[in-house]
Amino acid sequence: MTPQQPHAGSSALRALRVVEAIAAAGDGVTAKAIARRLGCPLPTIYRVLGTLVEEGYLVRLHDVRGYGLGYQIAHLHRSLADQVLPPTAVRAIVPEVHAAARAATYLLVFRDLDIVVAYLDTCAEHPGLPGMRVAEPASPHSTAGGKALLAGLDAARLGAVLARSGLPRISRRTVSERRALDRELMRVRSAGVAVEVEEHQRGFAGVAVPVRGPGGETTAALGVSVSRGEFTARRWELEDAVRSGAIRIIRALAVTPGAALAP
Repeated sequence: MTPQQPHAGSSALRALRVVEAIAAAGDGVTAKAIARRLGCPLPTIYRVLGTLVEEGYLVRLHDVRGYGLGYQIAHLHRSLADQVLPPTAVRAIVPEVHAAARAATYLLVFRDLDIVVAYLDTCAEHPGLPGMRVAEPASPHSTAGGKALLAGLDAARLGAVLARSGLPRISRRTVSERRALDRELMRVRSAGVAVEVEEHQRGFAGVAVPVRGPGGETTAALGVSVSRGEFTARRWELEDAVRSGAIRIIRALAVTPGAALAP
């Protein structure tokens, strides 16, 4: 962001860029360093920093003579996590699937055109896919849960979701061409289960199944992730665990008035 860019909305955009710069740099970054990074005059950066500190989005760290992210950022993330949080009855089932499968277990849902992690149950022994976090987007085409959700979409919505996310090659084995992905989704629809082996992260694999609503539409995906070696040895056990868990989630939603998975 430079001073020569259009003025309309520039103050709000500049504030966002300042927050992003501090997030990237970590605690203690100085106003001068931010001004250099963003190509903005130092007095302008000081004004933005003052407003952001006053509103709680940044803090002034006197010990290191710089700035850091404020606690309002954490509050916003908690609010987002609450918005995608599944009902209590569903949250009780996910850890049970984790225990039965002996694998990190997650639940993905749609949030408009994004696929996000609604719930995640891991432990030191079963850490799950690196980078998968609650209330953050999950890769639609390289995770088993993402593919389970994509397989339930009609052509128009599938195209819209993929237009948003793209098909980046995340690993050497990622399916990154649309025709190949369409063939993969046909297999998912036929088998009722999605599988990925090192498509998202080398050394990891997983399996997921769709969770369908009363009308038969796919509203979520329940999945587990393990090491590739463990997946090879226990693939059918893992599949049985997620299929059983999805059935239990569907039943729990059916007896809970007003319960829904998608926000």
